[in-house]
Amino acid sequence: MTTETATDTAPTATAAASAAASTAPDAATADPRALTIPNVERVLDELRPYLMADGGNVEIVEIDGPVVKVRLQGACGSCPSSTMTLKMGIERKLREAIPEVSEVIQVL
Repeated sequence: MTTETATDTAPTATAAASAAASTAPDAATADPRALTIPNVERVLDELRPYLMADGGNVEIVEIDGPVVKVRLQGACGSCPSSTMTLKMGIERKLREAIPEVSEVIQVL
């Protein structure tokens, strides 16, 4: 015959706090609509297959307030349609996913 008390089976406050902390999202993934480099990369990763199919790619240079600065690479860097790709493709998708984005500009 065994006797268990409430203190034997109840988790301690420290254990509960540790469990909550280990499952809490970090700042980068807490809000997928926040203007952060990981969130911008996530959106660009959705577009990359289309750019790569035409021999190009895109990289983040910096985020300056609500402005995202990118560099088009490969065939995209010298393509006559790169402005259309930047504004109607990349900028539109980023603004839909991350409302804080006001503009996307290309840096060379």
